[in-house]
Amino acid sequence: MENETKLCKHCKSEIPKGAKVCPNCRKKQGGIGKWIVIVVVVVIIIAAMSGGGADKTKKVENASTQNNTDNKADVVNDTTEDTSVKQEDSEKDIFGIGETAEMNDVQVTMVNYTQSSGSEYNKPADGNEFVLVEFEIANNSDSEINISSMASFEAYADDYALNYSVSALLEKNDQNQLDGTIAAGKKMNGVIGYEVPADWKTIEIHFKDNVWSSNKFKFEITK
Repeated sequence: MENETKLCKHCKSEIPKGAKVCPNCRKKQGGIGKWIVIVVVVVIIIAAMSGGGADKTKKVENASTQNNTDNKADVVNDTTEDTSVKQEDSEKDIFGIGETAEMNDVQVTMVNYTQSSGSEYNKPADGNEFVLVEFEIANNSDSEINISSMASFEAYADDYALNYSVSALLEKNDQNQLDGTIAAGKKMNGVIGYEVPADWKTIEIHFKDNVWSSNKFKFEITK
């Protein structure tokens, strides 16, 4: 026969097995039910907290993604601006003193210019003067290029064509002429001379080397 009594959880008296309250100390006997409830509540709380943490992580990721998207947009905008600047530079076709024109890895810089009324035995015609222009050419391509003072350049003074002048070059006999071959990776520096009206306002010099194809880049000198 099964035991029909149990011990009180508080006063340890023997009481009926089904008693909810001890007849001696008058205290409730309770059971594991409330502990089960407590455990369930704790588990629910922990799960809720874990779920909340997952939401926060997701938001951080979204914020990071948004920042990355914004950064990419900024990069695209910067690239677009850089491209616009480069495109503007590439479309420039008039260059002044100290400026460099470049095409197909060949750079041409108009370094300076000088005016001369000639010397005792070498004078320009009445009303004219000599103009000597210094250029530097850098060949950054993989092959040599040929430069000719007469064939690679053409000049205009106030829109009138000018002829290459050997007499003008005599005034700069300490500098090289712009004639010869430039090997890959090498440079050339020299002067080209013209006889022009003394009252000239603007001189244009067009570089026509074949590496520039049909593009018309010109250097301009304003008096």
